[in-house]
Amino acid sequence: MFQKQQVMRRVVYSLIPLLVFSIFLYGFRVLVTTALVLALGILVEFIFEKTRKKKVSEAVLVTSLLFALSLPPSTPFWIAAIGIIFAVFMGKEVFGGFGRNIFNPAISGRLFVYITFPTVLGQAWQAPSGFGMLSGFAGADALTSATPMALLRAGESVDFLNLFLGIRAGAVGESSILLILIAAAYLLITKTANWRLILSTLAGAGILSFLFDITGIKTAVPAEYALMTGSILFVSVFMATDPISAPNKKAAQWIYGFVIGIVSVLIRTFAGFPEGTSFGVFIGNVFASLFDEMVTKKKKPAKKPAPAAAEAKS
Repeated sequence: MFQKQQVMRRVVYSLIPLLVFSIFLYGFRVLVTTALVLALGILVEFIFEKTRKKKVSEAVLVTSLLFALSLPPSTPFWIAAIGIIFAVFMGKEVFGGFGRNIFNPAISGRLFVYITFPTVLGQAWQAPSGFGMLSGFAGADALTSATPMALLRAGESVDFLNLFLGIRAGAVGESSILLILIAAAYLLITKTANWRLILSTLAGAGILSFLFDITGIKTAVPAEYALMTGSILFVSVFMATDPISAPNKKAAQWIYGFVIGIVSVLIRTFAGFPEGTSFGVFIGNVFASLFDEMVTKKKKPAKKPAPAAAEAKS
């Protein structure tokens, strides 16, 4: 049924610990949401690929998992369903399927639901207790809770250890910095992810956050927490590294990552959206091919032989 894609399979392996940890934090609702997203993602791709007489790619498993892990824990099931259908249909299949998409499908779906249903998703944050899976379907605490980024922007303090371990409110898969770093190490060791894309994205976000911090911009997240809050690390490791929508040239990859990081911080600091990473990746996708062209050296046209030399040869 599936096309065998070892690279995509390794990404799936790296995401499983994040999924298990999120179930521990928020309860079995996360598992149900993920199962729904996986089922619909596979179904949509199956319908389209069947008409092309092709198999479903294992890349759709990555798209579905990334999309599910990028949602708030209490996201309504109908929004999750709409988002993944849009992600696979509009973000991938309309371009011709795997390998032809311009935009990262998971980012397309995430951006679509955050723009379309901002009020509903803004109330879907949930404070974990660390024993969510023991409290049943709804999770440990179904009350809306401010994310660490919202708290820091309001001038409040955040416990560093809980932030690093992931015991805090946030999107399902973005919370544990430790698990994301372990996943990054696995993907880099197995040569699944491109280190330039990860490093340049984090550098772009980190440098701009530091500049905002030292210039005293009140809406900016303190520089020491900038890369540990929101989804910047999650996006840098799993979405900015998408080989299909990212540039191919090494120099272009540096530019691409910096653009994602910088746009993400600009949006999270000055716009009405609580996070800007989806916009960052989307903008990066738009200009990815242009970045490749910018760094490609044009071949000089061959010099025509002088008339005398040409006559001598003849």
